[in-house]
Amino acid sequence: MPFKASLSFSLHLHATLSPQSLARACLKFRQVIELCACTNIGDLSQLLSKTMAMASTKVYVVYYSLHGHVATMAREVHRGASAVQGIEATLWQVPETLSELILQKMKAPTKADDVAEIRPEQLAEADGFIFGFPSRFGVMAAQFKAFFDATHELWASQVLAGKPAGIFWSTGFHGGGQDLSALTAITQLAHHGMVFVPLGYTFGSGMFEMNEVKGGSSYGAGTYAADGSREPTELELQQAFYQGKYVAEISKKLKN
Repeated sequence: MPFKASLSFSLHLHATLSPQSLARACLKFRQVIELCACTNIGDLSQLLSKTMAMASTKVYVVYYSLHGHVATMAREVHRGASAVQGIEATLWQVPETLSELILQKMKAPTKADDVAEIRPEQLAEADGFIFGFPSRFGVMAAQFKAFFDATHELWASQVLAGKPAGIFWSTGFHGGGQDLSALTAITQLAHHGMVFVPLGYTFGSGMFEMNEVKGGSSYGAGTYAADGSREPTELELQQAFYQGKYVAEISKKLKN
C-alpha cells in the first residue's frame, strides 16, 4: 500500500489496540513475511515448527508435596490441562527446604524423580499457572511460601501481571484450613498482579456432594490427608482433572 496509507493504518492500529494485542499483531505480520521469504521446504518446515511452538499456550502446574497427596492431585491437574488442544502443560515441583534427616523422621516418601524442580525465574516462561501445596496451620506450607518469597525479581518487573493462576491444596482434616489456605494463598497472586481463577461452582454436582468426605471448594480442588493414610478419592481426582482443564482453557483464551 502507499506510504501515506500505510502510516495512517499503523497509527490507527497503535491507537486502537492494547500494547499486548499490538505486539501479537506485529508478531503475526512478521511470521507472514518470514513464510513468504522461505525458498525451500526445509526452511519452511523449521519456521512452521517455530511458529506452532510460539502459538501454544504454556501452563505450568507447580506443586510442593511432603507425603504425596498434593503430588497425586498435581498429576491429575496436569492431565486435565494437557487434555486441552493447544496447551503445553508442564509439571514442576518446588525445592525442598527440610533436611534429609528431618524428612526421614517424618517418614516422607522420596520425591518424584520424573518431575523437575523449578527455579523462580522460570515462571516468566508460562502463560498460566496452577499452584498446589499442603496446608500448615491454615496457610500454605513454608516450602511453597519460600518459593514465592524468592520471586522478588519477577515481582519487581511485574512480569507475571495479567497471567491467570489457579490453586489446589490438601489439609489434614475439616478444620485444617480448606478455605483459609486458599484465601491466604491468593495474596501471593495479588501482589504479582496475577488473575486468580477460582472454580466457582462450574464443577457441577460434584460441588454439592454430601454423602462422602470431599476436599476442595469454589476456590479450587482439594483433598484431605488425615494421618497420612487417606488418599485422594475418585471425586477429588475428578475435580483436580477438571480444574486443570478449566484453568488451561481460560489461559488459552486470555493469551489469544
